[in-house]
Amino acid sequence: MRHHLLFAAAVLPLVLSGCQTVTPEERRAIDQRTCAGYGFKPGTDAMARCLLDLDLDRRADMRSWRDQQNRTMWGPMYVERRVIIRED
Repeated sequence: MRHHLLFAAAVLPLVLSGCQTVTPEERRAIDQRTCAGYGFKPGTDAMARCLLDLDLDRRADMRSWRDQQNRTMWGPMYVERRVIIRED
C-alpha cells in the first residue's frame, strides 16, 4: 500500500503540470515564433496571413473536437430488450 502512495505522490505533480492554460498573449507569441520559423517576416502581410491561418486552424480543430464529443456523448441511445423463449 505504501508503494502505491509513493507512486501516486510522484506521478500526480507530473500529471497536473500538463494541465496548463495558455494566455492569449502567450498563444500569440507562440504563433509568431511558428510563423517566423516558416520564414515569414514580422509586420508583413504574409505574417498576418500565417497568424490568421493558425488561428482558423485552431478554431476548426476545436469545432471538430466539440462535434465529435457531441456525437459520442449525446448521440441516440438504443435500448435492447431481449425476449427469451423457453421450450419445455
